[in-house]
Amino acid sequence: MFDLDKWQEIFATIRKNKLRTFLTAFSVMWGVFMLVVLLGASKGLHNGVLHMFSDDAINSIWVFSGKTSLAYKGLKPGRQIQFKTEDFENVRDMVDGVEYATARYMVWSAQVSYGDEFSTYPLRAVNPDHQYLENSIIKKGRFLNLEDLLEKRKVAVIGKEIVDDLFPDTNPIGEYVKVYDIPFKVVGVFEDTGNSREQRYIYIPLTSGQSVFGAGDDIRMFMVTTGKLPLPETMRMSSEIDQMLRRKHTIHPDDYSAIEVSNNNEEFKEITDILLGMEIFVWIIGIFTIIAGIVGVSNIMSIVVKERTKEIGIRKALGATPASVVFLVLQESIFITGFAGYLGLLLGVLLLEGVSSSVGDLGMFRNPEVDFNVALATLALMVVAGGLAGLFPSLRAARIKPVIALKDE
Repeated sequence: MFDLDKWQEIFATIRKNKLRTFLTAFSVMWGVFMLVVLLGASKGLHNGVLHMFSDDAINSIWVFSGKTSLAYKGLKPGRQIQFKTEDFENVRDMVDGVEYATARYMVWSAQVSYGDEFSTYPLRAVNPDHQYLENSIIKKGRFLNLEDLLEKRKVAVIGKEIVDDLFPDTNPIGEYVKVYDIPFKVVGVFEDTGNSREQRYIYIPLTSGQSVFGAGDDIRMFMVTTGKLPLPETMRMSSEIDQMLRRKHTIHPDDYSAIEVSNNNEEFKEITDILLGMEIFVWIIGIFTIIAGIVGVSNIMSIVVKERTKEIGIRKALGATPASVVFLVLQESIFITGFAGYLGLLLGVLLLEGVSSSVGDLGMFRNPEVDFNVALATLALMVVAGGLAGLFPSLRAARIKPVIALKDE
């Protein structure tokens, strides 16, 4: 039941000791504020990392070729390793655990025109599964399919920014763009979730690209996804792919410049482990900061009880129960910590909102925020902590004997 007299008494005590109350509340507020800001910053880093990885499938293995740096089995160093379609197909068909797979043949600055519009764009000749490796979102039409690949169709899927450049007022589906004066029919338009630069790419079937650009069976690189396999299984796949290609191309086991097998699963796990460690560290720092503030509240309440010893004695002599004395002290303690905690939470959230709106996307730092449930849990923690901070001083006050209290000076 709401007791106006008790609240008036609490506010009177606060007004009487403004500086002491302010410093006590500030220590609690600062602890909550720092916890919220640190958690928000940690979340911003986590969001940034997830956004960067969203450009490609997280559960993927990427295979690149380079030059040999070590002599091996009579072969000199400096050989350029050239992957063939056969290498890609062997990995796709023989390595257990492959979900999706695609090879690439790249042209970094392909001359592309439509009507009077002309520009250069990076072009990728790929397999149909490439959509799942790059997380491409089809906005119009479709992506490449198996028939396009087998029949070497001259079809293209173009990025949204190319549409803005070449087709500002025209639906591109069904239209023909010329790549080095060779017409390709536009069958789809895509967006990319992670990187706007990816939306300036053109995708054509791998076989068409190899034919048009005279590449034969050459490919530049290839990628596979690992489905929902656990990390140890994806590491086994990486090792198996590496060994298979080293045997095929006669590469020294320790020659790491000739072939690179990059496991996104492993890299993502390492980064998320680091972020988890940072989050745990932030919680530890924030909680100890709050504890320091709570200890301060407990000490202040002990002083309050000491200063009001005679008053408490009079109350008990007039019939006040120990429970009413305990509740009076607890109420003041919970009010100070709860209000200060809420203020710290509010200021922290406002700061994060301001930072988020002003800095926007900084790559590795994106949308700093605090989970609503975490905010509520923090506020509830402050109420409980305020009760604990005032519990022992209030119990000590309840044990004061009226006769002894009235003699206190």
